[in-house]
Amino acid sequence: MDFQLKTLSAAQAAAEKADVLIVLVASGSSTSKDALSALIAEARKAGDLPDKAGKLLALYRQGGIAAPRVVLVSSGDGKPASVRSAVAAAIGAAKAANPKRVVVAATQALDADALGSAVISVADASYVYGTTKSKAEPRTIKQVVFGVPDAGALRRAFDQAAATVAGIELAKEWANRPANYCTPTLLAGAAEELSKLPNVKCEVLGPKEVAKLGMGAFSAVAQGSAEPLRFIVLRYHGAPKDQAPTVLVGKGITFDTGGVSLKPAAEMDEMKFDMSGAASVLGVFRALGDIQPAINVIGLVPACENMNDGRAVKPGDVVTSMSGQTIEVLNTDAEGRLILCDALNYAKRFEPSAVIDIATLTGACVVALGGVRSGLFSSDDALAEALAAAGEQSQDRCWRMPLDDDYAEGLKSNFADVANIAGRAGGAITAAKFLQRFTSDFPWAHLDIAGTAWKSGAAKGASGRPVGLLLNYLVTQSRKDGARSKSDKAPKAARKSGGKVRAK
Repeated sequence: MDFQLKTLSAAQAAAEKADVLIVLVASGSSTSKDALSALIAEARKAGDLPDKAGKLLALYRQGGIAAPRVVLVSSGDGKPASVRSAVAAAIGAAKAANPKRVVVAATQALDADALGSAVISVADASYVYGTTKSKAEPRTIKQVVFGVPDAGALRRAFDQAAATVAGIELAKEWANRPANYCTPTLLAGAAEELSKLPNVKCEVLGPKEVAKLGMGAFSAVAQGSAEPLRFIVLRYHGAPKDQAPTVLVGKGITFDTGGVSLKPAAEMDEMKFDMSGAASVLGVFRALGDIQPAINVIGLVPACENMNDGRAVKPGDVVTSMSGQTIEVLNTDAEGRLILCDALNYAKRFEPSAVIDIATLTGACVVALGGVRSGLFSSDDALAEALAAAGEQSQDRCWRMPLDDDYAEGLKSNFADVANIAGRAGGAITAAKFLQRFTSDFPWAHLDIAGTAWKSGAAKGASGRPVGLLLNYLVTQSRKDGARSKSDKAPKAARKSGGKVRAK
């Protein structure tokens, strides 16, 4: 989708040629005398356009307005959440006309967060998946022009939002693909494609390299599948080499049967989404290639299937992690933490400023927080506060959960250093406590996105979360370091910066 940003007054918005003109109408009155302002005032006077965000009025062939279709939609208080609701409602109403060019005009000034929310909402409301359909209905909207009172003041926020959309949609694409279209090898190929972006490099390790590293927990999960595992290492270098990187670790279970501890058949198809953490890491790197912030970022993705054959790991087996800690596998469906613990140990070599893992880890987190907020666990208060703030600012919210040491009592084992599960109570927390054992060398946070990574039912599909949260955090950190974003001067044309493949 082609996004553009323009400075448009109400009169200029009315003159813009488009299939649909969407007008965000904030609370308050306007003294302008142009045709569009007069139309808004008349609609309000008649009671046809309430102030509640998302309430709209669809009109056709209005005098003095170039676009044949006009959607007036209330943006309420103009805050990001209200703007997002308004835009989603308006795009939903406009899609019936199959528009190709849409203008979204704000009658009053938007702040940077509200504009970003509008851009992401347009993309989300118009997204169409079609990779595995023989006759896919394409996305009809090809170009969206955002009209604001002062485009120059919002240019950086707009560019970041457009890049975030590209990242979210890459994450959606790979999470939505069925497992036979998203094997560990294919996912690694998608990561390699990202090395065409400026300052991005990719390395892929296969089973032999992973075994040589001593990643016994990761290897154990993969051993029941005919699909070979892949360990993906992405690097984005936007700052001097001596600046410690942020490491993102994404769970990449491309399909999860539960292993020997087999999942129920109902809705097992949704276990293709179990690599949504990995997809979010790829999405972040896609966006970093456009935004070019002055920060170093490493992405680690342990990718494999959790399947059953005669070699599959069994309940009661003991495996040795890369850290040397032994793990009793009491439940083979608690496999995500097994692949993540080895990736977290691998992260130490980068001497990171922070490590954030992202995983569809526990059903318990869904019970606790539903599909509204991701679960946030952290051993570092400053990191937790920064991630929570990024979630609020990006409308990709999370909620911090406890990590009291008492929760780790259930992970004790008579036969290994630690068990991979505890009891049912506090399951999201005990899973985080397991991961925490492998993070003593760096500030660490864990995002459990089991409730937010996808939707079920009629709207089944990936959400692309938490790409927005992570990007907001990374860009904010780059600015706190006193480095100006390179986006103002770096060309956006992708260039090959070198991919490296060592999978065997």
